[in-house]
Amino acid sequence: MAGNNEPNWDLVITGKKSLLNLQLSSIWRYRDLLYMLVKRDFVVLYKQTILGPLWFFIQPIMTALVYIIIFTRIAGLSTDGMPPVLFYLSGTIIWNYFADCFNNTSTTFVQNANLFGKVYFPRIVVPLSKVISGLLKFLIQFLLFLGIYIFFLANGYDLRPSSTLWYVPIMILIMGLLGLGMGILFTSLTTKYRDLVFLIQFGVQLLMYATPVIYPMSSVPEKYKFWISLNPISPVVEGFRTSFLGGADFDPRTLVVSFVISVIVFFIGLAVFNYTEKDFMDTV
Repeated sequence: MAGNNEPNWDLVITGKKSLLNLQLSSIWRYRDLLYMLVKRDFVVLYKQTILGPLWFFIQPIMTALVYIIIFTRIAGLSTDGMPPVLFYLSGTIIWNYFADCFNNTSTTFVQNANLFGKVYFPRIVVPLSKVISGLLKFLIQFLLFLGIYIFFLANGYDLRPSSTLWYVPIMILIMGLLGLGMGILFTSLTTKYRDLVFLIQFGVQLLMYATPVIYPMSSVPEKYKFWISLNPISPVVEGFRTSFLGGADFDPRTLVVSFVISVIVFFIGLAVFNYTEKDFMDTV
């Protein structure tokens, strides 16, 4: 009889048994919350601005124009014969997706401490929502790139898409996975070491210059090419650009290395994230 009186709980919260637990079932259970967080990040960003969603287009265009003036006109950097606006746009939008994923997920614990302390839900939902909202922003800016790309094609420019065009979804996956992995790793460390917040701010800026965003790999001196190639983001940016604009030969096998590194970084970040979330409220 006693057994029949035991409460039938809808949810039992227990400690994690595995640091590499992706919590897929929990994420699916809280999919409505994930949708709300994505919608919040996507809508609220420019909600009280005059131009609103137009900033999704204005930012990459203005960035590309500044790069054209400074790096092409003044510094005389090569674009491998590609139209400068397409050259810089292609590098900027794919880089921005990684940077947004990294920057926005790297402050998950600090910025959401009050929310985490009041209600239970899988903590991984928050950084995951940043990656998804960043993907939506990337897709909007990608449409801008395609529009300008078609304009150049219609005006007779010799743009030769590469066979690596089919690898573009993998390149996007690598950037999102690497940005998420690095973000949740750093957000776990910033609960104790707040100095990392300042390191991230200018560290991402420095990393951009070690990535062929504003210059092609062909213009890098031989003595530096090896070090630039060690950056797992370099093959993705170079491959994304080459896929649409042609130019220098690109070896798709370099994407395998980038993918393996991104997976390793993601699981390291996930392990540290799952370990830290158990007691991060005591240190935030």
